[in-house]
Amino acid sequence: MVERVIAACDGASKGNPGPAAWAWVVSGDDGRVESWRAGPLGRATNNVAELTALRELLEATDDAQPLEVRMDSQYAMKAVTTWLPGWRRRGWRTASGSPVANRDLVVAIDGLLTGRDVRFVHVPAHQVDGDPLNAAADAAASQVARTQEAAGSAQGSALPAPEQPPARQPSRPGSGRRPDRGGERRSGGASGASVKARFPGRCRCGRPYAKGETITRNGDGWGHPACGRAEAAG
Repeated sequence: MVERVIAACDGASKGNPGPAAWAWVVSGDDGRVESWRAGPLGRATNNVAELTALRELLEATDDAQPLEVRMDSQYAMKAVTTWLPGWRRRGWRTASGSPVANRDLVVAIDGLLTGRDVRFVHVPAHQVDGDPLNAAADAAASQVARTQEAAGSAQGSALPAPEQPPARQPSRPGSGRRPDRGGERRSGGASGASVKARFPGRCRCGRPYAKGETITRNGDGWGHPACGRAEAAG
């Protein structure tokens, strides 16, 4: 029986969109990182960085060897394990008929997965005593996003130390306030309710939205209502 390779991949965007990078790590027999690589993307979204990291990992590993990929991105995970078959069947359109975001990356990943034994495992991000491979990939992607200089074990680069999760701040008793999540003004109390954007921003699909435009929360922040519905429908 061929032993399964254990790996993790991650992307980072400092601003979303902003300076971005991708990274992957492969585990050795002892469970520690045996090899890794990270590359800059210039200015890109977090979703582009996450998908690029997966594409680069698939290209760098032997397609004849079973592979386990650990990821913390719900978007990238669902894209390749849940939504991709429907997107392909509909000619790379979502259930609502909109073009699939980041289609070039999704199509490339689809081709790289064809005929391969790949198992995807979702792991929570930025956890104390979390998955060490995911933490290593996250640290590598974050560093290269800041430096915009490629790095990796083949180049003799030192693997960055995992970043420590931020300390949780206790809420003030009786404040009754929820943390500001992007400066949006909610028009209803229910999760997923529409809001009027207080500031201009950019949706996960890559297109901007204007101040005052109606937006909804999706898995990666705020964006166009149609994109949120497409995410739910796959």
